[in-house]
Amino acid sequence: MAYRSLQSILERAGLVTPAQFRDWNIAWRAAVDGGSTETQLAFFAREGGQTEDQFLQKLAAALDWPFVELGKNTIEDKIRKRISTKVAFQYSVFPVQDLDGVLQVATHNPFDPAMQAAVQFDAKGPVQYGLASKMDIEKALKKYYGVGAETLDEMAEDEPMELIVGDDREITGDDQDASVIKFVNQVVWEAFKERATDIHFEPSEDELRIRYRIDGILHQTPLPPQIKRYQAALISRIKVMAGMNIAEKRLPQDGRINVRIKGEEIDIRVSTVPTVWGESVSLRLLTRGKIFFGLDKLGFGAAEDAAIREMIIKPHGIFLVTGPTGSGKSTTLYAFLSTINSVTKRIITIEEPVEYELKGINQIPVRGEIGLTFAVGLRHILRQDPNVIMVGEIRDLETAEIAIRASLTGHLVFSTLHTNDAPSAFTRLIDMGIEPFLVASSVEAVMAQRLVRTICPHCRVPQKVDRDYLLRVGFPEAEIDSTTFLKGLGCEECRQLGYQGRTGIHELLVVGESIRPLVMNRAPASHIAQVAKQGGMRTLREDGWRKVKAGITTIEEVLRVTQTEEHIRSLVAEEKSFGK
Repeated sequence: MAYRSLQSILERAGLVTPAQFRDWNIAWRAAVDGGSTETQLAFFAREGGQTEDQFLQKLAAALDWPFVELGKNTIEDKIRKRISTKVAFQYSVFPVQDLDGVLQVATHNPFDPAMQAAVQFDAKGPVQYGLASKMDIEKALKKYYGVGAETLDEMAEDEPMELIVGDDREITGDDQDASVIKFVNQVVWEAFKERATDIHFEPSEDELRIRYRIDGILHQTPLPPQIKRYQAALISRIKVMAGMNIAEKRLPQDGRINVRIKGEEIDIRVSTVPTVWGESVSLRLLTRGKIFFGLDKLGFGAAEDAAIREMIIKPHGIFLVTGPTGSGKSTTLYAFLSTINSVTKRIITIEEPVEYELKGINQIPVRGEIGLTFAVGLRHILRQDPNVIMVGEIRDLETAEIAIRASLTGHLVFSTLHTNDAPSAFTRLIDMGIEPFLVASSVEAVMAQRLVRTICPHCRVPQKVDRDYLLRVGFPEAEIDSTTFLKGLGCEECRQLGYQGRTGIHELLVVGESIRPLVMNRAPASHIAQVAKQGGMRTLREDGWRKVKAGITTIEEVLRVTQTEEHIRSLVAEEKSFGK
């Protein structure tokens, strides 16, 4: 479309004045010359202080074109195939429907002649354009074509494809290698954008499944059906990136990747294990550059926050954080260290692995293959004149004994244990073989924690919850009438889940004079818990109710992460009566 024609259309739509068009067009061309890939219309929308949706809706009205909301449409497979994967991704267009032989195609950049020619060639017939935001089109492309579909098409064109390893022979092609690298990067970048913490490549007989863990829940990623053909190449590429032996497919391996994608630095821990249908690969994403470890970000109540700040500046003692894998224990310990880190304190950690590097803190990675275990490392740390020690996990008697000895000789020790609640930490240490009097005299505090998903702020609405149900699950009766219960309806921002992000719920047990005698006398965890509650300890579920009352999370989410074995059956039945 000619320059003058575009200007007149935008002026008629009330989107620009002649002076704005002239000035913005000059600025846009300068940005393109500087490497920007932003389209002219997107640039104009931003300069005019409008969202792309608002801008395109006005433009569609001026052109008498439809504005297409792709999220509300179901696209038939035969329609999708009218436009090739390559053209769809290259020009960010999406086929919507067939209108009596006319193919409707959504675009966010309708005046690109190269796009028009490519779409016309693929459609092999008349085309009607509709406008849609670039974000909506990209979501639809991912949903219907699959992540990295255009890259797989490129790989299919570059035969031979597979990386063949065997007999000390590796057959590759430059174009193929570039496509494999591009696809892996796309998968990692997509996971990063979705806030995933893990990526799992899981082979089966007839497919290669890729799943992301987002906010603690696994989600399957839409993928092109031909992905299985490239399983060996993709897994080999990941192993090369992680410094693994690509010829060894019978034994588990571990590695690490540091990548930079679109300006973002991402550290990735890689683990492979052999399965019946090939190697299963798990990637843990660590975004070191963006993490800020502050106590105020962890969701503590005012009382817990004050108590914790008092505990972590003590000169000696042990502070334990407990919970299952994935409950945020390491993040909490990093927050403790970041809070007290100063030039006057020598802080040394031993971890498996070192997940985040903290400036000013000496961090030692466990390396079991050469004999550097938690116990060995901890023993040598004590010769390094530390003020504060962080042990990634107390797993055995030897590590526990050294940690307790360190706390009793004037060191503050932070560590983790795998127990379900705070009181159980004492019985776990005693069961390991530690004398009860040593546990009682060294442990200053234990904190159990879980992570609950937070309600999506973009789609949260009030909901009605049955009063009898609330009483059965233990919600405080006195607070029912004063609480507005919320839930997420599900929207594009939260992947239709109703949740976005996570926060912690905590159970802090500060060891005082009423607790120490119980520990020394080997009292059961249930008795310790009872006394601690009388002293003001708030249990995990009670802290969860506090966050429900504050509108942060839902009843069902608190129940999901705080169920104990005796509650599971009744809660499953009770879920059916939960208010919709």
